Amino acid sequence: MRENLHCQGFLRVILMSLILISAGQTVFGRDADEAGGTVKGRVATTDNMPAAGVTITIHSINRNTITNEEGDFVFHHIRAGNYEVEISVIGYETVRQSLVVENGLTTNLSVQIRISAKELQAVVVNSSRTPNEKKLALGKADIAAMDLPQAVTVLDKELIDRQQVLTLGDALMNVNGVYVMGYTGGTQQEIGARGYPFNNTNTFKNGVLYNNGVMPEMSAAERVEFLKGSAAILLGNVTAGGVLNIVTKKPLFEKGGEIGMRMGSYDFYKPTLDFYGPLGDSKSVAYRVNATYEKERSFRNDVKAERFYINPSFLIAIDKKTTVLLEGDYLADRRTPDIGVGAINFKINDIPRNRFLGAAWSYNQAQESSVTVTTTHQFNADWQLRNITGFYNYTADMFGTTRPGDQGGVDMQSNGNWVRGVVRNGSNEDFYQTQLDLTGKFKTGSLKHQLLFGAVVYKDMPHTLTYNPLVVYDSINVFDLGKYPQRADIPGLSLNTLTRAPVNVLGIYAQDLLSITDKLKLLAGVRFNSQQTVSNIYNYSTQAEAVTKIHAHPFTPRFGIVYQPMTTFSLFASYSNSFNLNTGVDTSGKALPPSFINQYEAGFKSDWFDHLLSFNVTAYQIVNSNLAQTSLANGNTNSNIKELEGEVTSKGVEVDIASRPINGFTVMAGYSYNNTRYTKSNTYKDGSPLQYAPVNTANASVYYAFHTDNVLNGFSLGLIGFYVDGMQAGKETRLRVQNDNRRLIPLPDFTQVDASLGYHFKKADLRVKLSNLFDVPGYYAHEDESINPIAPREFSATLSCKL
Repeated sequence: MRENLHCQGFLRVILMSLILISAGQTVFGRDADEAGGTVKGRVATTDNMPAAGVTITIHSINRNTITNEEGDFVFHHIRAGNYEVEISVIGYETVRQSLVVENGLTTNLSVQIRISAKELQAVVVNSSRTPNEKKLALGKADIAAMDLPQAVTVLDKELIDRQQVLTLGDALMNVNGVYVMGYTGGTQQEIGARGYPFNNTNTFKNGVLYNNGVMPEMSAAERVEFLKGSAAILLGNVTAGGVLNIVTKKPLFEKGGEIGMRMGSYDFYKPTLDFYGPLGDSKSVAYRVNATYEKERSFRNDVKAERFYINPSFLIAIDKKTTVLLEGDYLADRRTPDIGVGAINFKINDIPRNRFLGAAWSYNQAQESSVTVTTTHQFNADWQLRNITGFYNYTADMFGTTRPGDQGGVDMQSNGNWVRGVVRNGSNEDFYQTQLDLTGKFKTGSLKHQLLFGAVVYKDMPHTLTYNPLVVYDSINVFDLGKYPQRADIPGLSLNTLTRAPVNVLGIYAQDLLSITDKLKLLAGVRFNSQQTVSNIYNYSTQAEAVTKIHAHPFTPRFGIVYQPMTTFSLFASYSNSFNLNTGVDTSGKALPPSFINQYEAGFKSDWFDHLLSFNVTAYQIVNSNLAQTSLANGNTNSNIKELEGEVTSKGVEVDIASRPINGFTVMAGYSYNNTRYTKSNTYKDGSPLQYAPVNTANASVYYAFHTDNVLNGFSLGLIGFYVDGMQAGKETRLRVQNDNRRLIPLPDFTQVDASLGYHFKKADLRVKLSNLFDVPGYYAHEDESINPIAPREFSATLSCKL
């Protein structure tokens, strides 16, 4: 692979940043005085704690905003004049304050809000939103969760910070029904939901696809959104379980920032920085830069990791109705691939969990760089036009020992002997996307409409390079690594194949949330996709080229009904349809059409005790009734000749409980049951479970913040627990193979508990975390016999200071 990819990706982001700074200063910096004045301020409680999520409204000009985690807010481009500002949030007395705005000047407000004894006696509540009050950026139509006939989860920055979330897997300990499926040899966290894996079409950052072959960086995350179930109408060819969207921190027009250092077990250290503010003296251009460097060893011998990340962004206010948000993202990651402890005869090896079985020189390096431009024009309070245009480049190079029984590898023997092979592959992908969404609210007679109409075009150009594997590199014994001498040299491998698989997609979609009455709402939509996929495989040995093309033009509908007998209780049911493209041909030699997946979902969402507690329940069924499988017609044994006669069914239920802070306490809990099985197959026994999908997951967390007049003021405590069982590794037994030695490997269930302690003083925060508090064993699997143990008890501490 190209050695200068790391440098090219970093320079691309730096060059973009310099161009944007220059453009902002020369084009937009000169019109500050023409854009009116600025109003900014801070809202705090009577104990001087920041009040997040407070609504700030200027009714006379129909402008409103919400305070951030620090209690800060800002309005730009307010015409000169006299105004009254309203500050309101549930549980607190509403405050109204007069102010004067002058052109080119900033008016500052500092407001304290008091608990409303009339509404909430003796209850301390901060102004965070309940899960049912949050909206998803990925939903495009700005529909409140209570009006959406589908389960959603949003994790905000407050939770990410207080739990010291390092990886996406850490965040998933708070989300039921979405889980880590495996670790891809320690280089990637594979995510799944409701029995289906998230592939590259299911993972988004700021509304644009990103390649999930590398662990995403979480230090710049403002929130993480999960839309469970089908999202095909909004996002096209996505798998059935759901989608996720990482939203990064945005520029602010107030100057500030934060620096931090995290250190922990196994020589882990991670400095971070976050700077933001207006560009120079401009009132129309703001910037933000997040950056971090991370280096660590591992509880696994000879395993190490190193990464660098930078996320610059710029917000340009063209005028009071139009904004342009430009975001860059660059990640370089290098780590040791690790097959884990392995398995013999489909039983997990009983060896120390720190024992590394690969070659010490093995590596996996990946770089991902992206640029996203979001242009938003607000016609008025009801209509908005938004364009998101994005590009990313992803490169990866993996070189190391093979997994047992996979990639040309050899199975481990019962006495522990294993012949290690060597494998190498690389990839280089360019992805381009632009989408345009028109959203609006209007009425036809007594009916209220919330309309979304949009189109998207994208081009994906992945290139995958494989090398001829070295089947025999050396031999080791997994129970006694000193039995045989291990090679330390790096062998050379010859090129095998180059696969180019460009994908061109055009999607057009429309959706309407129709409010028949205040209590009864219907959601209906449809999407048309035109997709062309080409596979061009060049063989270096034979110099032959094989080309196949797949064309698909599916329609995917969506229907839902919502009934709200009261504003805090919502019953819903929905049907949606998604599709998967298939490879191969049918018995007549024609290309296979897509497989369509039908999803049914029903449940309720509710807020109780004046929005203090949310309680949601969802039940679902997902059926792929035309699953592609090898055709058995006329004695066929060619796996490329298929029929759409198989079936996989996923059934489950999910329960969510979450509270707003009550007397300092915040509680979250959830449970998920999923049963995903082959219900019709000519290859596997009917009723066989699918690999890597857990049957039961459960999560619970409690957080307490001290707000007192004594020495405990500023301290906080937290516990989070996560349980998983029913995951299967190994290989399903085949029906048509006599005495088939394939078996599934049941992975043992485990419960992981993490504990945290925090202290806040003025602008400084100290957070300490013990992960896997009780040092329990647990395993995730990847590709049959690659069994990775979870980390033992680990310690970390983070010290941060706001600027």
